[in-house]
Amino acid sequence: MKKLLVFSALAAALSASTIAQADENEKWVAGFIEDYSTDHAESGLPDFLENGVGLGAEFGIKFTPEWAVRFEASHLEIDAMPSDATGSRVGVDVLYFLPDDLLYAFGGLKNTEIVTGDAMVNIGLGKHWNLDDDIKIITEVAAYQPLASGNSNTHIGFKLGLAYAFGGSSAPVMPKNKDSDNDGVFDNVDKCANTPIGTRVDSVGCSLDADADGVLNTIDMCPDTPAGTKVGAKGCSLVLDTDQDGILDEQDQCADTPMSDKVDANGCSVFVEEEVSTNINVLFGNNSSVISNDTNAQFQAFADFMNRFPDTVAVIEGHASAPGAADYNMMLSQKRANSVRTLLINDYGISASRLTAKGFGETQLIDTSNTAAANKINRRITAKVTASNKVKVQR
Repeated sequence: MKKLLVFSALAAALSASTIAQADENEKWVAGFIEDYSTDHAESGLPDFLENGVGLGAEFGIKFTPEWAVRFEASHLEIDAMPSDATGSRVGVDVLYFLPDDLLYAFGGLKNTEIVTGDAMVNIGLGKHWNLDDDIKIITEVAAYQPLASGNSNTHIGFKLGLAYAFGGSSAPVMPKNKDSDNDGVFDNVDKCANTPIGTRVDSVGCSLDADADGVLNTIDMCPDTPAGTKVGAKGCSLVLDTDQDGILDEQDQCADTPMSDKVDANGCSVFVEEEVSTNINVLFGNNSSVISNDTNAQFQAFADFMNRFPDTVAVIEGHASAPGAADYNMMLSQKRANSVRTLLINDYGISASRLTAKGFGETQLIDTSNTAAANKINRRITAKVTASNKVKVQR
């Protein structure tokens, strides 16, 4: 039992100086040797057992960072009188790992065959020492107690092994609920360690006002303003950045930029392309391509739109109602599209190169009910145009 006490104290002392890793779903295989003491089992001449050595292997599975199970088998060579004895031991253990893998405690059931077969319970302490992510040294001490009544011999085993680990994550365990800089944000989410005590911080532990100019980081467009500089509402120097756009006056190529505009590296407003479109609808009489409302305000509005975006082109789409032959309706829709194109060119001054006429016949009906109202809706012209318009980006 002295060996048990000495080994336990040594394992606890050494483990305190070693930072281990906790692996979930880790598996390991190991080979080991052990010093095995039988407590002079089977004592009394002419037969008694002394100490011996063992050679064995184990396979373990870690279900969580704390709990694991392992299966073990070993061969034992025991000093004995009148002749040495050989034996074997097989069994299973449940292991509990202390936080940060300080050490582990285990207990299990074993079947040991030396002189006779004995079912035993065992308890012990151990430690996995990480050489790298995959290779570990195993040290253990265990006590084995036979279950048979009347057998009070306690066996002691000291194990030294080499293990190969696989299958788990090997990220270092972060301390739980630790706040090293006392800023109210735990270390595992704190992106600004060692924040000075008393500093107001955000949800990730960083100062709400990094340059201490009185303007919060979320709206500070000049986050590195020198200490003592007088700043405006956006956190930029009133002396060095007159229009408060975040670009110093000596670099600003667009003075007096509105504070609502986002600017580029030169201090000029940033624009994006915005898609815009418009259309006109013209209704025709039955079997007719004549425009009866050629002075309708829609035409002038469409012309104004085309003039506003001079780089655009438009497609004048002609459509017919369902009654009649498909070929005839296709021809009629083309004539209607041509009529509108001619009107826009001759009466509203749109360049002919910017307008295309195309008939679709009855292939794109709006209303398929084939009623008088539906036919009126389907006899139509749609002029479609798409243009790109530059729009300022807001801060």
